[in-house]
Amino acid sequence: MALDLARTPTQTVDMTMPRLDITGHALANASRARMLCAMMDGRAWTNKELAADAGITAQTASVHLRHLEEAGLITQRRSGRCLYHRIAGPEVAAMLEHVSGLAPFDHLVRAQRARAADLALLRCCYNHLGGAVAVALCDALIGRGALRHEGEGMVAQRSPVWSTLGVVFPDGVGMVVAKPCLDWSERREHLGGVLGRAILDHALAEGWVHPAGPRRGLQMSERGRCAFAAVIGNDPQVPAHG
Repeated sequence: MALDLARTPTQTVDMTMPRLDITGHALANASRARMLCAMMDGRAWTNKELAADAGITAQTASVHLRHLEEAGLITQRRSGRCLYHRIAGPEVAAMLEHVSGLAPFDHLVRAQRARAADLALLRCCYNHLGGAVAVALCDALIGRGALRHEGEGMVAQRSPVWSTLGVVFPDGVGMVVAKPCLDWSERREHLGGVLGRAILDHALAEGWVHPAGPRRGLQMSERGRCAFAAVIGNDPQVPAHG
């Protein structure tokens, strides 16, 4: 169905207030939620790919995708004969990850046991690493003094461990603002933003991880397992929980 913004004559809308109802209505459908989760790997997907992932027809997917675009959650781009869909930007991705963290925990546990255990361990969170390994990595960076909390955010401080993860600080810069991201499966923070993206890009380039499955899961290679273990301090396949 199309996004319906109609209202009765007796209803009034305060245009100075954010229209949370539009975002909420766009999210209030299981098929749309599944397609958004698929797009959280940061890549662009076709209608047919998203339809298959959500278990619906391509025609139904088109209606849902138009709804998501009208709500400002995704963007569309045509290349040749194909129309590609992707998350509208990092702000939308951060919102979706936070909303996922508000979902009932018992439901998440059941879903993980049934089919999403790999996603809970390691996955793409839009443009950075998410999952238990990413949380353990964030904890290790804090423990090594390379990362610290400051107010509601984080600050990354110059440390040799960053170069191990492919992050290079500009000359003369001793610290940079880091962006924490609440992990939906661990309910704790992992590292997002520019630093998180640099780590994921490095991990992919070095063959530490590679995409696995139709969703946003990542598979860790033996080389990646050793690289992450050198930072985390234990086997990243079974990360310690604090």
